[in-house]
Parts: sequence; structure tokens; C-alpha cells
Amino acid sequence: MSFRRFTFALLLVGAALFGLASASAELPSSSVRYLDDGVQRITYRIGPIDVTPGQNRIAYRPLFGAEKPAVDGWLTRLKPDLVNEDGSVPLSSKVMFHHGVWLNLSRKDATTGSFERFYATGEEKTITSFPQGFGYQYKASDTWLLNHMIHNLTPQPMKLYATYTVDFIPAGTPAAEGMKAVTPIWMDVENGGIYPVFDVFRDSGGKDGKFTYPDDAGNPYPSGVEKNKWTVDRDGVLVATAGHVHTGGLYTDLYLERDGAKYAGPKCVRPPVLKQKPVKLRGRKGEARRKALKRNRKLAKRKAKARKRYQSCLDRQPDVEGNKVHLFRSKAHYFEPAGPVSWDMAMLGTRDDWMVEVKKGDVLSTTTTYETKIASWPESMGIMVAYMAEGQTGNDPYKRKVDYPGILIHGHYPENDDHGGKLPLVGPDATSLPDGVAYSGNPLTISDYFYQGADFRLPGASGRPPVVPKGQSIKFQLSDYDLQNEVWHSLTSCKAPCNKSTGIAYPIADGEFQFESGQMGTLPGPNKAPTVDRTWWETPGDLPKGTYTFFCRVHPLMRGAFRVK
Repeated sequence: MSFRRFTFALLLVGAALFGLASASAELPSSSVRYLDDGVQRITYRIGPIDVTPGQNRIAYRPLFGAEKPAVDGWLTRLKPDLVNEDGSVPLSSKVMFHHGVWLNLSRKDATTGSFERFYATGEEKTITSFPQGFGYQYKASDTWLLNHMIHNLTPQPMKLYATYTVDFIPAGTPAAEGMKAVTPIWMDVENGGIYPVFDVFRDSGGKDGKFTYPDDAGNPYPSGVEKNKWTVDRDGVLVATAGHVHTGGLYTDLYLERDGAKYAGPKCVRPPVLKQKPVKLRGRKGEARRKALKRNRKLAKRKAKARKRYQSCLDRQPDVEGNKVHLFRSKAHYFEPAGPVSWDMAMLGTRDDWMVEVKKGDVLSTTTTYETKIASWPESMGIMVAYMAEGQTGNDPYKRKVDYPGILIHGHYPENDDHGGKLPLVGPDATSLPDGVAYSGNPLTISDYFYQGADFRLPGASGRPPVVPKGQSIKFQLSDYDLQNEVWHSLTSCKAPCNKSTGIAYPIADGEFQFESGQMGTLPGPNKAPTVDRTWWETPGDLPKGTYTFFCRVHPLMRGAFRVK
């Protein structure tokens, strides 16, 4: 199917969905605030979006009318959010903007040739902004589509709006004079897929407890196509970037390779004075000792100055290995008290003076790093959207250091205050419960947000863990109702007793013996994401004797247990 025909088909589907979503309410007007420099700060509300109970699907929605700017201009800053009908922000422990990707169907994506992905947000709600004088050029005639994945962690339906606040400069105004257009360069360790995820398992990293994808993966790209790389197709300057990771993620890195290039930065020579040793004081007395102390003090001062100059030179050295230079590390800053185990975090973005020169034929690549000591992190991502301006000059990364520490994009958000892991308990300690029924071989049904026959939140005998002989498995099956309503579930091992309150940091995949079913479910058509395209799963048959607790990553209020004897 051609690019134009596929665009039209997507619009037809999106228009139908839009009609269903907008029938129940009138679209609110956008709000505008005028800044001192002639920039308009406008908030657009997309919706209403009817979110079904337990929803965690990928959907598309065209942007019409007051959902995007009405005139040509420039976008210089974009800030995302997800709000209730009254404008309040829901708790992340109840519903999350799992991801939102703004696509311009009127342009082609630089790295894939499909539709241009010009802005994205994840659970951390990264704000994208450009240095002064740069912006994303907008045409009112452009056709926009929102690819969104809203994750409802509860059994209750919701009516929500996706919002984005832009700093907008109308074309033809004095503030628009001399503006330079940026092109989004979508860098992704699994670029090209609708749901580009990979799994990170506990203890899979090195001695440092870190796992870098794709470097540490066994066979990340079976097809031979290195999805984390892109060959630059024009000369230009990279003006801004920031990373995106999921919970457990520590940072993303951006690199550049250039044929024939090598280090051309400052040569930092270790000062000879640093090798000089102080005068020994042993055996010296009187005037000789005083002179020795004086010489040593002078030497110490000379060393301090030399060390400072030397370190200043080292701090300005580009990080080059062969022809590969490091451009930027976007670290994840966790506000979460328990560490890198929740969405209570923000990414670090580049400084305004980053401005990295790239040339046609250069190869950009990205990697992402996750912690592996605390837990496993299924369905992880590693994305860096860089923005490039053509015809500009900047910093030669082989001559001048560009990978300085980034700037924190935003602070802690109050919607992330519900960390969980406290009282009240959601159920008893399953390890102390009597045996439940012996597993009969018939699948246990997952329905109504319960692991029927294995959910320790159920009262009395119904909540006792079912028993299976060592070496055998228990099969779990999604109910027909859940499948019809696209309510998907997982069985993910968690550390016993796994019965504390639900929040954004609890429970997590930290079971002593790890197992993971993936998001069980099916979808019509060739693209099954984000499910594993399977409606059932069996527990591992090699587990030692013991009681095993688990939860649903899609709906973490769900908790279950089984016993091997």
C-alpha cells in the first residue's frame, strides 16, 4: 500500500473512532496565554476519550478543529498531560499516559520513511523545548494523528482528555523572523515497530548490576538490521534531545560514527609537577625542618593549581573511541524514595549550547541501560528523539566536548505521590495460609480482575493457594468476557508476601524465582501489539517446593499465589 493510500486509510479509521469518542460531549476550547516575547502558550485538549475498564491498548485519533493550531507557525516547546473532565490530573497509580506519539501524516519520518513522529511522551511526561531561534514548523494544512496508549490500572471506566501545551509563534509575526526549522530524528533501540519493547530480567546485567540494550542482549536483531542506528542523510546540527525509559531504566546514550574521523580535541598532558614528591621530614630538625615544611607547602600549592588546570583540560575532552564519539547521556532522575522502581522520575535533556554538527553519511546510534539488581523489567523501551536543523554550524564533537551533564526537564509531579507498599494490606500472607485445592488439570480462569482459584484476596478457602506437585504446571486462561473487552492480564512473580497496598512502586517483578507470562490477549489483524497473542499461560514446571506469589502488571491490584509440594 502506498504512503498516500495508507494515510487515507488511517484517517478513515481515526475519523470513525473520533465520531464515537466525541458524540457524548462538546470539545472544550483551547486556552491561550500570551508571553512577553510574542510567543503564545496554548493548551489543547484532545477528547473526550472514553477509557474502558482495565484498558491498555494502542489506539489512533486524528486531531481536528480546536485540537491543534489554526494558523501556520512554529512550535518551540511542548508539554503533555492527561486530565479528567474537570481538568484535574488523575493519580498515576490509577491511570497513566503509557505513551502518546504525535504524528504528522503530511510528512515522512526521517529514520523510517513512514509518517513523521515529531513529538512523544511517556509516563514521565517529558517536556520538549528547543533553543531560542529554533522550532518545529507547523502548517495548518498538516494532518495530525495521535497514537496513544492510555493505561487504566483499575476496573472503572474513565472519560479523559489528552492535553498538550505548546509555545507557538504564528507565522508572519516579528517573533517568527529568522526562525530555523528542526526535523525530528527518532532514535530507538527497536525502531520501526508499533510497540518497540524488550525484556530486562533481574541478574541479567554485569557485575555492576546494569544491562545495556542492545549491547548486552544475546541476539537483539535477528534480521541483521541494527534498528538502533540511522545514517544521517544531510548536513546539519543536532539542537536538542532527551531520552525515554520505562521503570528500572537508568539512562539512554547517543553516539556518532564518522568514516575516517578520529580524536582532534585538546591534548591533556599530565603536569610533571604532579610526579614530584615532598621533602621527607624524618630526621630534620630546627631550621632544616622549617625550610622543608615551607618547600612542601609551596609544592602542594603548585600541585593543586596544576591538578586543577589538568582536570579542566580533561573535562573538555571529547569522549572518542576510534571513530565513535559519545554525544549525550540522558539520565533518569528518580524522585521515587525506593529508587528506580516507579514513574516518579524525570529525564535529563541537552543544554541550549549542545549544537552538535553532523554530516551526511554519519551514523547515529542509541543504547539504553537498566538496573538488574532489584527486579525484572518486562516491556522496556529506550528512545531518544533528537531534533536537527539543516544548513547550520555547531560544535565538532571530535574536537570539542558535547556530552556535558544534562538539565532536569521537570520536577516531581504530585500525581506520583501514591507510591504503595504500605498498609492496608490487600490480603493475607499466602505463605502462611493452609493448602488450597489440588490442581485438577483444568485451566484456572482469569476473570473480573481475579485469578479465580488462586487469588489470595478472596475470602476463606477460595483464597488459599492451589497445590501442584513438583515438576508440574498450573494453566491459567483468560475469560471470554475479558478477551471480548480487550482486558489483558499477566502473571508476574513478586516477592512474597506481595500483599501490601497498590501504588506506582508496588508491587514490582521481584520474585525470588522469576516467571512472567507477558500480556495475555489477542487482537485481530497482523499487528498483535501490545499482547503476546496468547490467551493462556502455564507456570514453570521446574520450580522448587514453596509458595509463589504473583501479580498482574496491567492491573497491579490483582494478586495471586500457588504452592508447589
